[in-house]
Amino acid sequence: MAASRLSSCIATVAAVASTSTLSNCAYADSPFRFPSFYSSPSTSSSQADQTYSTKSESQPADESRGSGFDPESLERGAKALREINSSPHAKQVFDLMRKQEQTRLAELAAEKAHYEAIQSQADVEKQRKMAEEQHNIVQQQAQAKAQMLRYEDELARKRMQTDHEAQRHHNVELVKMQEESSIRKEQARRATEEQIQAQQRQTDKERAEIERETIRVKAMAEAEGRAHEAKLTEDHNRRMLLERMHGEREKWLAAINTTFSHIEGGFRVLLNDRDKLIMTVGGATALAAGVYTTREGAKVTWGYINRILGQPSLIRESSMAKFPGSRILSQAKDKVFNSAVSGAAKPMQSKNGLANVVLHPSLQRRIEHLARATSNTKTHQAPFRNMLFYGPPGTGKTMVAREIARKSGLDYAMMTGGDVAPLGPQAVTKIHEIFDWAKKSRKGLLLFIDEADAFLCERNSIHMSEAQRSALNALLFRTGDQSRDIVLVLATNRPGDLDSAITDRIDEVIEFPLPGEEERFKLLKLYLNKYLSEDNKDVSKWGSFFKKQPRKITIKDLSDDVLREAARKTGGFSGREIAKLMASVQAAVYGRPDCVLDSQLFKEVVDYKVAEHHQRIKLAAEGGSPA
Repeated sequence: MAASRLSSCIATVAAVASTSTLSNCAYADSPFRFPSFYSSPSTSSSQADQTYSTKSESQPADESRGSGFDPESLERGAKALREINSSPHAKQVFDLMRKQEQTRLAELAAEKAHYEAIQSQADVEKQRKMAEEQHNIVQQQAQAKAQMLRYEDELARKRMQTDHEAQRHHNVELVKMQEESSIRKEQARRATEEQIQAQQRQTDKERAEIERETIRVKAMAEAEGRAHEAKLTEDHNRRMLLERMHGEREKWLAAINTTFSHIEGGFRVLLNDRDKLIMTVGGATALAAGVYTTREGAKVTWGYINRILGQPSLIRESSMAKFPGSRILSQAKDKVFNSAVSGAAKPMQSKNGLANVVLHPSLQRRIEHLARATSNTKTHQAPFRNMLFYGPPGTGKTMVAREIARKSGLDYAMMTGGDVAPLGPQAVTKIHEIFDWAKKSRKGLLLFIDEADAFLCERNSIHMSEAQRSALNALLFRTGDQSRDIVLVLATNRPGDLDSAITDRIDEVIEFPLPGEEERFKLLKLYLNKYLSEDNKDVSKWGSFFKKQPRKITIKDLSDDVLREAARKTGGFSGREIAKLMASVQAAVYGRPDCVLDSQLFKEVVDYKVAEHHQRIKLAAEGGSPA
């Protein structure tokens, strides 16, 4: 019973102690303490009673209520303490209470340390969070700064790209403006050149008019001077003639008187002698008849000779007969020559169709077609067709014109355009003489004009003289209509220089290009046979009696392969150059003491002539001329 009561008291004291502890914890400024745990029980209880009584007396009830302090609990605690003090186990109780207090203080200290650890951990966590936040802030700032730098770099790049695009557009516009400026300058330059050319043409026209007017005025002045001089001369001659007439009249009167006196004596003698009178009258009649017959016969004979031998001076070569019987002799000569030709040459000519002319097969067929067409045109009395041959020099234009005339049965005549300019004002008369002379041909005439651009060039050319222009107009006048008497064949190296009116008269235009490799091979064989093989056959039987017999040329190991190799090397050679090449081979053979032609000598001459040909082309390209 006592023990249970003591336990309840301890519990009450413990509750009061806990309450006081809580009050001490809650109210740190409160004077309520428990120092009795460290003193004796009696002292402690007495002191507690005194303290409680003092405090209970000193403190009013309303303050205790206002502070939240429960006096009943304290009272119960004090009562419990008194019971403990009165109990024989007070010391054990207080020891137990002290141990409980120490345990509770240790627990509080542990809890405080735990709380401090928690607080320090919270501080550390807080510091860590602050550091993380600071690090995040730094990272965010760095990211923001990097993003700002990237943004600024992007802006700078975009700005630079914009500047580059603007600069490119500016450059494009600048180039476009420069091109437009260049075009405007070029247009202005062309306009200026055209204006200058127009002014120059106008100036040339005015100069030509002034020159024509000057020539006309000069001619009129010269004519007036000559007329005045002729008039003065005529007056002087008239006076001299009158004086001479007076003298002659006196002389003739004296002579007439003397003559008539003699005639009178003669008539008296004739009248007296009838035989002498008949003889005198017959002699006078015979003398008059002889004079008249001689004069008329001379006129007829001179007209016939002039008709036969009257070839114009401009004609350099002609196949028309110059005297009666010459055509018969020419035909007989051709027959004899053809019979003397070797059997190897005949098949070549018959196969070629054009003697001594090697052309491209297509060009050769066209030439043969023109020859047949010209022959049929002459047979049917239809108008002839005029032709124009153009191409580099030495390509066979003259030879083809001659062969066309031969195969079509026409007479052939050749003139050179360079012979017209030196004639001056007489050129017009000579041109008309040619066409008048051509009408005398009974078979028709093929008139070949070589170097036609020399006087048939454009009439607007400032280098063309008045005489050349007049000669051109004369030729245009005589060729205005289709002719049944003349085939006009023009040859030129520059067809673009011909006057447009001349080209309008042309019906057939044929180009003569440089020979190809096959044509060069045929030309080499042709001229080899002409200059080296046939050279030994040209000596007649009668000539050996009057001149030294030439040495015979011997040809060794000169095969077709060597000739084909030479044909390949001579690219760009004309027919005339190949003929000169073979003439050089002939001269090289004559330079040898044994007159032997072998492949080595032939190749040396070919290589030399090829090098000379290239050197000539180089000099011509540089504006020079070979020596």
